[in-house]
Amino acid sequence: MGNQGRHESLRLVEEPGPPRVALTQARIVRAAAELIEREGLVAVSMRRVATDLGVAPMSLYNHVPNKAALLDGVAEYLIAQLAYEDDPAGDWRDRGLTLARAFRALAQEHPRGMAVAMARQINSPAGLRLMEHALRIAGDAGFSGRQAVQVVRLLVAYIIGSLSREGGHALMLTYADDPAGVLERVDPVDYPHVREHARLLVAHDFEEDFEFGLQVVFTAIAGLPREP
Repeated sequence: MGNQGRHESLRLVEEPGPPRVALTQARIVRAAAELIEREGLVAVSMRRVATDLGVAPMSLYNHVPNKAALLDGVAEYLIAQLAYEDDPAGDWRDRGLTLARAFRALAQEHPRGMAVAMARQINSPAGLRLMEHALRIAGDAGFSGRQAVQVVRLLVAYIIGSLSREGGHALMLTYADDPAGVLERVDPVDYPHVREHARLLVAHDFEEDFEFGLQVVFTAIAGLPREP
């Protein structure tokens, strides 16, 4: 009997791979936030985020219209992670301190991402909830209207300024990098106080400095006369 007709055709059966995860706005924003934290804002582009997700760049535009909207989403994503507990019956000072410390802790956990978030207007639910909470505390402290807004702005300015210094973005306040001992060798006649406090100027305890300033700010706020 010949071999003709004896060969059976081989059928290749593909093994099912892992199911593809659906591309969503949340996935895109999370990937951008992680990229910012790893490599900084300069690394972010729609193409790069698409590459990290393993998808075509154009597919991102079905969920996020442009890079600006993507960064707005990153800001919302990070602010939504702010973790704090509030007791409406508690002292307003303790509640305000808790909120300020929670914001700083989040910024320390995501320093690059929060730098992006703080540079954007956050008119999203997470940002509005944070503002609502801060204004409620100011109201419970006896402030209302213009004063409440000013108090909140003051606290935000202090916290952002402190974070800027910790992140090395306010070098005029930082003398830690003084390997040549310039401060200790300045002319004591022209700069007597700099010379006297040279070692203190190059020593930094960000936690202690933040708490010191926070207590000063809250003490000042507590002593403000309330507008009728």
